[in-house]
Amino acid sequence: MAVQVGVPAPGFELQAYDRTKDGDKEQFRTVKLSDYAGKWVCLFFYPLDFTFVCPTEIVAFNKALGEFDDRNCALLTASTDSAYSHKGWCDAHKDLAGMKYLMLADTNHKLSTDYGVLLPEKGIALRGVFLIDPKGVVRWMAVHDLSVGRNVDEVLRVLDALQTDKLCPCNWSKGEQTLN
Repeated sequence: MAVQVGVPAPGFELQAYDRTKDGDKEQFRTVKLSDYAGKWVCLFFYPLDFTFVCPTEIVAFNKALGEFDDRNCALLTASTDSAYSHKGWCDAHKDLAGMKYLMLADTNHKLSTDYGVLLPEKGIALRGVFLIDPKGVVRWMAVHDLSVGRNVDEVLRVLDALQTDKLCPCNWSKGEQTLN
């Protein structure tokens, strides 16, 4: 079954690259969705390492990491590349040197398949983003074409709206009135 809003997010257990750790051994670790029980999770997919639009998104999310932290939301990204490819790309790309969140390695394509973003003929993921609540339920998702980057402010706006647990009108922003 394809992932849907209102249903439990597909669990996972994957190798991840952690740029914030020193030493090669510590930079690679296994990560599970269940590690984030009790927290919001923003999981976003990108097509490939060593591409052009992808680093603009990864850097934009990285710059907003404090905003996600303030909302008790873990930030994770994933592509079908290996954790070693993630490391090589971050080492080679000056804008990715300051990465502060985990990069999941979906080398068997199960994660991108489970979340409905895999392009099987290309072996890469579309630009999907998923907000998962502290109980592990998908609360929002958006999938973009390969050529169009996402808007991190919009992801944060939707996260704010979901965290009110109230009815939020069109174009609602944090601090504005909700609907009764």
